[in-house]
Amino acid sequence: DEQCVCMEGPKFADFVGGLVHRDTREPATVMGKFGVKEVIGNMANMLLIRNKLKVLARSRPNDKYIMVSGLKQLGDIVAVTGDGTNDAPALKKADVGFAMKTGTQVAHNASDIIIQDDNFASIVKACMWGRNVYDNIRRFLQFQLTVNVVALVTSFLGSVVMLESPLAAIQLLWVNLI
Repeated sequence: DEQCVCMEGPKFADFVGGLVHRDTREPATVMGKFGVKEVIGNMANMLLIRNKLKVLARSRPNDKYIMVSGLKQLGDIVAVTGDGTNDAPALKKADVGFAMKTGTQVAHNASDIIIQDDNFASIVKACMWGRNVYDNIRRFLQFQLTVNVVALVTSFLGSVVMLESPLAAIQLLWVNLI
C-alpha cells in the first residue's frame, strides 16, 4: 500500500469509500443509482490513488465505474475500454469509451469508438487521430473567428467613417473562401 502501484478491485473500492450520495452520504449499491449526486466516499484517498496507482487488477465492473467517477470528479479526462454488458455504465460515464469488436452489442451502444481489431495499439492510434482531428478543428475555428471579426470590424468602421462599406459582399465571401 505504500507504493500503491498495484491494487485489486474490491480493495480499491473499499479504500476510496465507494460511491455515496453527495448530501446524505448513503452508499450507492447500484452503479449510477444517484446520478449526478453520486460522489466518491473518500476523495483524499482517491487523489492518492490517482497519483500512485498503475494497475487495477481483478476489478469488477463496479470498480471500473468507481474509478471513472473518481477521476472525472478530480477533473481528469477519462477513456475506458470494455467489451461486456457489465462494462456499459463505465463506458457511458467516461469521456471516451472504447469497445472491442468482439464485445457485446450493449458495450458497442454505450461506447464512442469501436476498435475493429481488438488490439490495444489501435486504441493508442485512435486517440492520436482523435486528438489530431480535434486540434485541426480548433485551429480552423480560431482562424475563421479571427478573419470574420476583423472583416466585421473593418466593415463597421469603414461604414461609419466613409459612410459606405469598404468591402462588398462578394469580397467578404472571397475572404471566407480563401
